[in-house]
Amino acid sequence: MADRKATLTVDGLDKSIELPVYSGALGPDVIDVRGLGGEGLFTYDPGFMATSSCQSAITYIDGGQGMLLHRGYPIGQLAQHSNFVELCYTLLFGDLPDDDQYAEFQARIRNHTMVHDQLNNFFKGFRRDAHPMSILCSVTGGLAAFYHDHMNIAREEDRVISAVRLIAKMPTIAAMAYKYNIGQPFNSPRNDLNYAENFLYMMFATPAEEYRVNPVYAKAMDRIFMLHADHEQNASTSTVRMAGSTGANPFACISAGIAALWGPAHGGANEAVLKMLDEIGDDSEENIQRFIDKAKDKNDPFKLMGFGHRVYRNFDPRARVMKETCDEVLDELGLADDPQLKIAKRLEQIALEDDYFIERKLYPNVDFYSGIVLKAMGIPTNMFTVIFAVSRTIGWISHWHEMLSDSYKISRPRQLYTGHDQRDYPQKK
Repeated sequence: MADRKATLTVDGLDKSIELPVYSGALGPDVIDVRGLGGEGLFTYDPGFMATSSCQSAITYIDGGQGMLLHRGYPIGQLAQHSNFVELCYTLLFGDLPDDDQYAEFQARIRNHTMVHDQLNNFFKGFRRDAHPMSILCSVTGGLAAFYHDHMNIAREEDRVISAVRLIAKMPTIAAMAYKYNIGQPFNSPRNDLNYAENFLYMMFATPAEEYRVNPVYAKAMDRIFMLHADHEQNASTSTVRMAGSTGANPFACISAGIAALWGPAHGGANEAVLKMLDEIGDDSEENIQRFIDKAKDKNDPFKLMGFGHRVYRNFDPRARVMKETCDEVLDELGLADDPQLKIAKRLEQIALEDDYFIERKLYPNVDFYSGIVLKAMGIPTNMFTVIFAVSRTIGWISHWHEMLSDSYKISRPRQLYTGHDQRDYPQKK
C-alpha cells in the first residue's frame, strides 16, 4: 500500500488531485496515475520513458550504476557460476533450483527439443533466400497448430508446459531456419549434448563428416544466451505482455515478441556493428582516426555502433562478461591479425581512453562484443537476431507467465488526439 501521496494541481480545475506513490524493492518511486481517468485526464509519455506498465519481480536494471539483476542475482555472478538452463529455471520460477529441481528441469527441456515431423512442411513454403527471422517468426506462431493440448492459460501447469516447449524447441527451429536458408538437411537434436552444444551441432553438423562441438564455442554460446535472456520491459517484452493481456496463446505471444525484436533499433545492434566495421574497412591508424572524427562530428550522420546504451549510463555489465568471452574465442581461433578484428580492438581502446567517449559514457556494450564473437564462430549476420530471439524466449515467457499468475487487465494505451474536430460529411449536389 502507498504511504505517501503526490498532489497534482491543474490550471482550470477547482481542486487538487491526490495520487498514491509506491516504492518498489529497488529503483525510483512510482506515482499511480490510474485515478486521472476519472478526472478526465491522461498522462502523455511517448515511448513510455517515464511509465511503469506493470509490476514485475523478474529483472532489475540500474543504468546509472551499470547493474543488471535477474531475480536479485547479478548478471556477472550468473555468467561466472551458472548456465543458461539454470538461468531459465530461475527466471521462470523465481529462485535458483536445487540439484533435483535442476536435473528434472533439464530433463524436461531435453525431452521437448524435437519438433513435430509435419512442421518440416512449413519450411517448404518459404523461399530459400528468406530471412531466417521471417521463418522463425512464422514457425513459432505455427506451433499453436501442433501443441494445443496444454494451452489453458489459466492453469499454471499448462503455462509451464508451454514455457518448456518454447525454451526447448526454439534452438531447433532456429537451426532449421539456418539449414533451410543454405540448402542443407536438418539435424535432429541430440539429447546427450547440453543446450548450447546441441544448438551448435544442429547448426553446423553435416552428413558428410563427423562434427565435434568446440568447448570454447559452446561456452561462448551459452554466455551469449545468458547475457540476452532478459532485459526488463523492453519493446519486445512489452509486446509479449500486451499480446498476452488479450488472452492470446503463448506461441502467438512469443511470435509477436520475435516480430518486435526483428526491428533494427532493437535486435539488430550486433549486426550493425559488423556492418560498421565493414564500412571502416582499412585497419590503418589514419583511417580509423578519420572515422572517430566523423563520429564526433555532430553534423556527420556516421555513428559508432555498439557503443553506449539507451538504458545504461555506465559500463554495460553484460559487456564485461562478453569481452572476456570474445578474447577467449579469438585466442582459440588465432585471429589476432584479422583486419576487421584489429579495427574493433582499436575502437574499443579509443572508446575507453578518449575523453570524448568517457565524458559521454559511450562504452562498448554487449552488442559490440557479441557480434564479433558470433562472426568469429562462423555464424552469418542474418542469424544474429535469430540467436537473440532464442536467448530472449525465456525472458518473454517468464514475463508472460508472471502476468497471467496475477490479476491483469487488457493493455489499452490512450492517446493525445490531434486530428480534425467532428465535421459533417459533405452533401453531394
